[in-house]
Amino acid sequence: MSTTLALPGGDVTLTAGPAPEGGADWSRTAYAAAHVVADPLAEIDPSSEVDLDWDRTLAFRQHLWSLGFGVAEAMDTAQRGMGLDWGTSLELIRRSTALAKEGGHLIASGAGTDHLAPGPNVTVDDVIRAYEEQCEAVEAAGSRVILMASRALAVAATGPEDYARVYGRILSGLERPAILHWLGEMFDPALAGYWGSADHMAAMETCLGVIETNAGKVDGIKISLLSAEKEIAMRRRLPDGVAMYTGDDFNYPHLIAGDEQGHSHALLGIFDPIAGIAAKALSELARGETDTYHDTFAPTVPLSRHIFRAPTRFYKTGVVFLSYLNGHQDHFTMVGGQESARSTIHLAEIVRLAEAARLFPDPERAAERARRVLAARGVDA
Repeated sequence: MSTTLALPGGDVTLTAGPAPEGGADWSRTAYAAAHVVADPLAEIDPSSEVDLDWDRTLAFRQHLWSLGFGVAEAMDTAQRGMGLDWGTSLELIRRSTALAKEGGHLIASGAGTDHLAPGPNVTVDDVIRAYEEQCEAVEAAGSRVILMASRALAVAATGPEDYARVYGRILSGLERPAILHWLGEMFDPALAGYWGSADHMAAMETCLGVIETNAGKVDGIKISLLSAEKEIAMRRRLPDGVAMYTGDDFNYPHLIAGDEQGHSHALLGIFDPIAGIAAKALSELARGETDTYHDTFAPTVPLSRHIFRAPTRFYKTGVVFLSYLNGHQDHFTMVGGQESARSTIHLAEIVRLAEAARLFPDPERAAERARRVLAARGVDA
């Protein structure tokens, strides 16, 4: 089955990709950071309000679990800090965690300080209280905590010692070890200088010090710096029992495969749109089929690099676009109107690269939906 689609820059023929494959025992822990589905008919002000299509949002999490992934809930892929407020995030965490517990699935959820607006009058103690409020709520829901980076802390902290104080306090109060998340400024410019330094290697020393001091309370760390070299350098210095979860959407195949000194597990936004292919690759890695693993993942890397190209924080638009093309939702409407955050040419290239990665199980559906989006943007496809 195939169909031809006229795109700006040249036609592309979409062909049927493989059915999603999953369910095998994997040698890596893999979380997919999941997007949310907006309610396109909600009568709200999209610049300041949010309303989700709960059925579609939760069904997508069931899809990820069915393939073998854990769900990283209410993270930046879900537009946390870019339209998804804390109140809706907590409701999402509660609903997803209830489903995860019912099905015996893996889940971890973001806790941060996004209900506390950064400002000159916000103190480090204010940040601690904000973190504690969200962590308590996430754990009360039954989920492991992913300790998200804090915009308020980035403003309030005067140096590395403030980060050590805040993280030490928060980690000490958790019931279960947390996953830390170091989100680079390419994903969120407000987090520049996190850990007390604009130099990533100097910042890494502070972060490693926090982990070493609180190792019993740290399950692992996800770093999203889009630098394989920095991730490997940090991975090799983590204390025993503390995992590295790659957040590198540019270099994930080699980081997950690892080397003679170790490997990374995964907590990735790109696993949302490429879940079926990623599940196949992880199954191949678990069977020791390393060459096939790399061959399976290789076509997804150009797609991921395009989706996450600068300004990287708008990668969610490409994620939701592919979700719509593949039938996981009935519209291309996003929280905060973020469907307009990428150009028509950008979206057309996503279609080409997704076809190269064989991501369309139903090419006719994908082509028809792409035509609708392009037509709304003045393109006859």
